[in-house]
Amino acid sequence: MKKIYVWEPWFFIFFGVFHLHRIWALYDRRSYASFWIGIMQNKGIEYFLIMGILAALCIIGICTFIKNKGHNYWWRWIYLFGGCYLLSDLFAIAAEIKLWEQLIALMFDISSPYWNVIWSLFIIIGGLSLALGIYLLYKRSHQK
Repeated sequence: MKKIYVWEPWFFIFFGVFHLHRIWALYDRRSYASFWIGIMQNKGIEYFLIMGILAALCIIGICTFIKNKGHNYWWRWIYLFGGCYLLSDLFAIAAEIKLWEQLIALMFDISSPYWNVIWSLFIIIGGLSLALGIYLLYKRSHQK
């Protein structure tokens, strides 16, 4: 039987809010880029806290997908594909893979004509994730 676990709506709500913070990037490019480049370069407590939370959530999501093989909701595919992408992204950042560093430098180039497009896409993903989390809260409250 399909079941929405208590933590699942909060997973999507967390990722939604995390992505929605990128509205800041549209408002103040320089401070947004400076903040995140600083986090990634300094690798202080904030870096490990954020990366640890993101990695743990991805692993929990992937394990949930695997555990419920054959009984998954459509949105659990996000755990598998999004989780694998994010874990590879976190690994590439932590391992300081040059190609990935170049990609990140391009993403945080405040003079890029694509700045608004890139960060708006992340904001849209955040809005959709937040909406899905709220929907799952509603569905879970009506689950038998």
